[in-house]
Amino acid sequence: MSERITPDVIKSISENEVFVFGSNLSGRHGKGAAKTALGWGAKYGQAAGIQGKTYGIPTKDASVRRTLTLEEIKPFVDDFIEFAVLDTRTFYVTEIGCGLAGLKPKDVAPLFKAAVDVNNIYLPARFWHKLKL
Repeated sequence: MSERITPDVIKSISENEVFVFGSNLSGRHGKGAAKTALGWGAKYGQAAGIQGKTYGIPTKDASVRRTLTLEEIKPFVDDFIEFAVLDTRTFYVTEIGCGLAGLKPKDVAPLFKAAVDVNNIYLPARFWHKLKL
């Protein structure tokens, strides 16, 4: 697991890599990692799923005012993990939900428990720490 840590700063994404970012249900990628994702193919107006060399996981509602509950975020995380299992690229998960959405790694990390044994999914160090593996 220690070799599967998402870099703190990602400045470029190669063809076989995917930047996984927190989104909102309206797909307005205006701030944070979502804004960065626009440079790698995120589609304005698309909230979730693969978008160029990025993958969106919604953490805020369509108005961008309300943070989704962990129960609302979980199906999007589950969909992401299912997608990554069937793909050969490397997926760099950012600290989704822990920036503008205001959640804490200790709350979001458990959503990624099923990703622990998926070799092409890299998680933030603070997520690994909270997963206590």
